[in-house]
Amino acid sequence: MSNVYEALGVPTVINAVGPSTRLSGGIMRPEVAEAMAAASQHCVDIAQLQARASQVIAEYTGAEAGYVTSGAAAGLLLGTAACVTGLDPGKMNRLPDTTGMKNEVIMARSHRNFYDHAVRSVGIKLVEVGIADRFSGAGVRDAEGWEIGAAVNERTAAVVYVSYAHTQPPLAEVIAAAHAHGVPVIVDAAGQVPPVDNLRRFIAEGADLVAFSGGKAIGGPQSSGILCGRADLITSVALQHLDLDVMPALWNPPPELIDRAQLPGAPQHGIGRPCKVGKEEIVGLLTALRLFVEEDPAVRHQRWLDKMTALVQECGTLAHATAEVVADRKRVEVPTVRLTLDEESAGLSALELVRALEEGTPSIAANPTYVQEGVVVFGPMCLRSGEESAIAARLRALLGA
Repeated sequence: MSNVYEALGVPTVINAVGPSTRLSGGIMRPEVAEAMAAASQHCVDIAQLQARASQVIAEYTGAEAGYVTSGAAAGLLLGTAACVTGLDPGKMNRLPDTTGMKNEVIMARSHRNFYDHAVRSVGIKLVEVGIADRFSGAGVRDAEGWEIGAAVNERTAAVVYVSYAHTQPPLAEVIAAAHAHGVPVIVDAAGQVPPVDNLRRFIAEGADLVAFSGGKAIGGPQSSGILCGRADLITSVALQHLDLDVMPALWNPPPELIDRAQLPGAPQHGIGRPCKVGKEEIVGLLTALRLFVEEDPAVRHQRWLDKMTALVQECGTLAHATAEVVADRKRVEVPTVRLTLDEESAGLSALELVRALEEGTPSIAANPTYVQEGVVVFGPMCLRSGEESAIAARLRALLGA
């Protein structure tokens, strides 16, 4: 057997989509895997490890504090819970029953997606604002900052802002509107690195909490994420996440993470307890974060570009499709190959091509986002050395060369 998955009888996949959870995430650098293996050989106090992680994350993000979560969605859950309860352990114990608490969270309607399950699971009411005419084709407008402010009332716990390339309204407007009423803003920035500058951008603009995925471009464990922001909110996050099955007289959390003087006592296990993060994930994430920040972005971009250029070159001239590299860094941080299929002459649709790639041996996963336009996209982030050749060979076989 050549790898552990073959020993288990599970086929591996050539992943030209990217670090998707459905496809088990990305390929960790050896240094990250080695750090995780080393971490597994010792026991530590997890609160102390998270306290140190907080300092490291703060250094890289410019936030007051940080926390390692079990993914960006877990960060949204924990961040929302922190905004609802503050540092009140009685409220923490009652979640998801939010009766009598600030239990509404505002979100622009165009930001809605099923990852907001994580926000809603805290027990809040999600208040949608605005109509996204620009998506429906009925106009050009979306939600505006003043609409966020107008929706705030005495029950508002937070505003959640989902960041992506074409998000409206601008984050600065949302923060200004929310902060005018003393309401914190949580930014879902799960896939917003690269560029590396985004690690600091949202905090610099005034966000109170920002959630990043650790298993995408950062290159950490797939089940890891970063939550960074205000120190008091990170304290609340820790209180609702950590294992607190400890006698009160023996509870001595690191003061840089949890200041006992601010609390009447410790809460019981919190709503975030199912989002456990192991020592291995914490160490792996911190190692990956350091490597990601230290690497020259131009070098990283070139490494990805080389893979995509090789894929196009090895495809040669396809009989029923054209393949081109999309690598303008003003528009995209991650180079891709865009294959435009002549569906009529090929005798199959772009969706059928994606299915044929998946059903082959080895299975090749391509990005189907644009199949309705006759386009299939291939990305470099999770490709191992030589896999570009295997993709090109399959494309030549399916489409003719």
